[in-house]
Amino acid sequence: MNGKKILFVSSELVPYLPENEVSLMSYEAPRMVNSNGGQIRIFMPRYGNINERRHQLHEVIRLSGMNLVINDMDMPLIIKVASIPKERIQVYFIDNEEYFKRKATFTDKQGVLFPDNDQRAIFFAKGVMETVKKLNWSPDIIHVHGWMASLLPLYLKKYYADEPLFGDSKIVLSVYGKTFDGTLDPEMIKKIAFDGIPEEAISSLAEPTYNNLLKVAVDYADAIILASEEIPEELENHISNQEKPVLPYVPVQEFEEAYANFYNTEVLK
Repeated sequence: MNGKKILFVSSELVPYLPENEVSLMSYEAPRMVNSNGGQIRIFMPRYGNINERRHQLHEVIRLSGMNLVINDMDMPLIIKVASIPKERIQVYFIDNEEYFKRKATFTDKQGVLFPDNDQRAIFFAKGVMETVKKLNWSPDIIHVHGWMASLLPLYLKKYYADEPLFGDSKIVLSVYGKTFDGTLDPEMIKKIAFDGIPEEAISSLAEPTYNNLLKVAVDYADAIILASEEIPEELENHISNQEKPVLPYVPVQEFEEAYANFYNTEVLK
């Protein structure tokens, strides 16, 4: 991994949110690359339940200040950063008062999905790409974790297709077990189409379930990692129909060599 640039984009990350499969691997994979001489950047949403004082988040004025258009609405983009002290790893947070101020991640206290989760996912994908452009940092690999980050492969290949900074970037998608029931806003497909992305390119999002979101991510990724022991059968079948490199599930205790080999021999070949 020496000298390789890897951008990690994740829905969740420890120590900022509770530990689960996504948040733990979103921390362990960059730590592994960092310790093996790679260059990393990590992005996640700045949910309102992240304790800014305890984790010492602060706004980066030079990166903040632009507006992103989401479904014909101007939404201000705020960028904050913090460091994971023991690893000396910096994390960038995508923030917006409307989307991320509430004191929760994906659902309300009753466990009901927030009605604007679709717009939050669009904002997150575009916010990451625009910030990396401002950093003028060209990643060799973009590794995506979690459904809130799942639109990034689509936006990179369609919306940012002509952006030279990402011309050689390869997308690795970690696919986890199902993490929400029900669907996001049924109008999601139209909100993405507003960005000039043809509806036929995202036809499965006519019903924006967890499986269908991940299917679109799989379609536009360059390589897949099965990051949970149990993946929904519908997703497994979709992945098996792709002619793309796939890394089978590896437990977190054994992942380092497997991920490094996968990056080097399958993704960067």
